[in-house]
Amino acid sequence: MAKQFWLMKSEPDVYSYDDLVAEGEGTWDGVRNHSAAINLRTMKVGDEAFFYHSNIGLEIVAIITISHEHFIDLTDEKARFVAVKVKPSRKLAQSVTLKAIKANPKLAEMEMLRQSRLSVAPVRESEWKEILKMAGE
Repeated sequence: MAKQFWLMKSEPDVYSYDDLVAEGEGTWDGVRNHSAAINLRTMKVGDEAFFYHSNIGLEIVAIITISHEHFIDLTDEKARFVAVKVKPSRKLAQSVTLKAIKANPKLAEMEMLRQSRLSVAPVRESEWKEILKMAGE
């Protein structure tokens, strides 16, 4: 199966990319949206995701790698939702703001724009490449 690409949102004052770097490997838990949980269940080891700082910054700042496929989220008392493990890959050469994403017609169909409240969303390969280009990579 081909590598898939994702976008994962976190509020940087709660859990930032720098926090993940300090940990070395983190647990992406606390997701309670059913669509986002389906996306977590779909992820495979080696898939890559953009790390998006939500609320503060509103920008893609880095790339992370899925290091462990889904397992029961220990923060969910009813054990209905899942979590994954992620490792930092690298910071982008320059962050890509939500404003810049919205202004790019090649990204008009991005899932994060169509379902803005979705905290874990798929990213098409063409969108992935376009964002990397916007980041100067």
